[in-house]
Amino acid sequence: MTVAVVTGGSAGIGRAVVERLLEQDFEVISLDVAPSSIKDKRLHAKKVDLTDPEATRRAAEEIAKGHRVTTVIHNAGVIRPALLPDVKLEDVNALVNLHLSAAILLTQAALPAMKAAGYGRVVLVSSRAVLGLPTRTAYSATKAAMLGMARTWALELAPQGITVNVVAPGPIKTANFHGIVPEGSPQAEKIAQAIPVKRLGQPDDVARAVLFFAHRDAGFVTGQVLYVCGGTSVGTLTL
Repeated sequence: MTVAVVTGGSAGIGRAVVERLLEQDFEVISLDVAPSSIKDKRLHAKKVDLTDPEATRRAAEEIAKGHRVTTVIHNAGVIRPALLPDVKLEDVNALVNLHLSAAILLTQAALPAMKAAGYGRVVLVSSRAVLGLPTRTAYSATKAAMLGMARTWALELAPQGITVNVVAPGPIKTANFHGIVPEGSPQAEKIAQAIPVKRLGQPDDVARAVLFFAHRDAGFVTGQVLYVCGGTSVGTLTL
């Protein structure tokens, strides 16, 4: 049975990814600060604060000791919006730890099993915000760094049968999004109408893209970024 680690697997996009992996008979280890309500004997939910590098390192080492992980899906993320005069370096550093350091530590821990199997899938969930969005200094900077990191890893790991790709969602109906834009508000409707497909995305829209990259048959696709954004990556999005 293929073993996958999914970060932020208790809600939103991460939960949708976990559900789809379980449907495809994966064993899934979900890392989140919140508990999972999914009941499945193949799901192992672990509480960990991924903004804490030492906690992440301990969790990664523990997982590697007990499981042969060949799929890492790093989805966990937070926004911490602020206009430039109000950006706090502690927020930037926290998102570096969450978006980048956690991806590095979890993938490093899984690499021996992937290399031994001659097979691996790494999927990083970035954001359409890498193209620029007001109030997203910390978020867009760290999510953009994922793209360069993924391309570098793709080149390094391809000879071992390990692919590394990125999914970059646009506005998706999650707690993260609705924590900034209230659900059912005029602002939410305005954003939906500004999207070329005229709707907000659903977590399953992103999960389907993640599962494409995570599939065993996707071995000839690596170092790529797939925007799941309703067309906003080819236009202008205003929140």
